[in-house]
Amino acid sequence: MSTRTTTPSGIDRSTRLRLYRLMVELRDFEQRAYELFLENLVRGTSHLALGQEAIAAAFGVAMREDDYTFCTYRGHGHTLARGASMAGAMAELLGRANGMMHGKGGSMHLTDVTHGAMGSYAIVGAHLPIAAGAAWSAQVRRSGQVSVCFFGDGTTNIGTFHEALNLAVVWRLPIVFVCENNQYMEYTPIRSVTAVEHPAADRASAYGLEPILVDGNDADVMYDTAVKAIGQARTGKGPSLVEALTYRHGGHSRADPARYRPEAEVREWLGRDPVQRYRERLLAAGIDEGALAPIDSEAQAKVDQATEEARQGPPAALEEIEAQVWADGGSTWRN
Repeated sequence: MSTRTTTPSGIDRSTRLRLYRLMVELRDFEQRAYELFLENLVRGTSHLALGQEAIAAAFGVAMREDDYTFCTYRGHGHTLARGASMAGAMAELLGRANGMMHGKGGSMHLTDVTHGAMGSYAIVGAHLPIAAGAAWSAQVRRSGQVSVCFFGDGTTNIGTFHEALNLAVVWRLPIVFVCENNQYMEYTPIRSVTAVEHPAADRASAYGLEPILVDGNDADVMYDTAVKAIGQARTGKGPSLVEALTYRHGGHSRADPARYRPEAEVREWLGRDPVQRYRERLLAAGIDEGALAPIDSEAQAKVDQATEEARQGPPAALEEIEAQVWADGGSTWRN
């Protein structure tokens, strides 16, 4: 099996600039989130996707406004890529009442249904059947909506991965499954616990699907892949399973220094940074610095503004934290 690494032709200038802008915004947002963690302002744990921005950006640009996104706890980028409020996301990380979930969801549960971001799921693999259910709903309603479900390489060894894939194929659901293979399932190399080399792509044929293995650090390749897979789903041709090869720049979570990774491996992947790589490609393609520099500065200004709005928010109110947890909206019945 070969990896799709050929840069697609025909992606227009405006789309490429949208991809670059979104990648820079996602990178700057998460870098700021890390800095705020060092200030002890981020509540709870957090899982950053620094180095994986091309995947979220490509699908974010390719999707229709009313499509559905389902992602894991490493889901800041996927949520923001759908147009969710950056200030609301930042405030949520800080546990503030002006967060998109009023401060009670935190980093691992970002959700903005109004923008089709249907949740970040902390239980590995739990969201795949839910994403299939959303696709089934769209199919029944003939709405033309597509469900896109992102998950890590470790999920491919979870039962729900196989269950959701099987049912999606049997019912020809309008869904795209995207495995973000960043090489490690938490602290364990995926290759050391998986019977096949490519945990998603090598299993696709078992469900009658085309094996799709792509360079997840190439925004053009990812965008081309997203457009084709979403188009297939939207036109009634059934699901796709995409394995995007990528690498997280940091550890599994904020408490992980990632010292278990070989230094040479880290250096190699850092040299394939999707943001820098795309910037250099755009310059080589004739898009001059004068077009890119404003994007860089505007993204930083956007993050600065979101940070300030988040900081100004009050702490999450107790009544908000307890609401929607129990059937009656509160916990008083337990007393």
